[in-house]
Amino acid sequence: MSDDVLAESSLFAALDDGAAEALRSSMTEVTLERGAVLFTEGEPGDRLYLIAEGKVKLGATSNDGRETLLAILGPGEMFGELSLFDPGVRTATATALTDVRLLGLGNADLRPWLTGRPEVALSLLGALAQRLRRTNEAMADLVFSDVPGRVAKALLDLAERFGQPLPDGGFHVVHDLTQEELAQLVGASRETVNKALADFQNRGWIRLEQRSVDLLEVERLQRRAH
Repeated sequence: MSDDVLAESSLFAALDDGAAEALRSSMTEVTLERGAVLFTEGEPGDRLYLIAEGKVKLGATSNDGRETLLAILGPGEMFGELSLFDPGVRTATATALTDVRLLGLGNADLRPWLTGRPEVALSLLGALAQRLRRTNEAMADLVFSDVPGRVAKALLDLAERFGQPLPDGGFHVVHDLTQEELAQLVGASRETVNKALADFQNRGWIRLEQRSVDLLEVERLQRRAH
């Protein structure tokens, strides 16, 4: 994991170089191939993970078997931290969306850092607060936004975190999602989401590619997302 990505992560941002290196040395490296499951919803959890390379998706399954995507996470982002503050079962299934390299840290290894360095605890609480804020926004969108609005917002969020600028403006976004996974992320049927994407493409706002998309008219998508 590059030093800049490490420094930008919530877990390490508040630490000086020496402390960051000490914490890094206590973490174990995990590699997964695309499609591999790291942990499943309902199993005991006692470890957080920081993404060094690749993307991970967090998903949940309803009682009737429907699947939904809670988040798509990339380098520098972490997950599983809820188990550090509220030990219990995992609330989601973590699956490698691409080949990934992770750094894992168990409760016993992290506890001394939480008690001896309050800045680490504050950073983790800040990450949890951000995750909660995103969850609340997603719930509000399901109630108040139509599917095209939610699709536009999802594309903009993916562009903010994974997009690369295009020469003539806009962003190229490699999201690594199938059409079904994108629909799960938006909380709608695949057919409805595909219809919204096709409409955006016909208007010249986006250009669709396999597991990626070019956002050509960002301002129009922003207006549609609100």
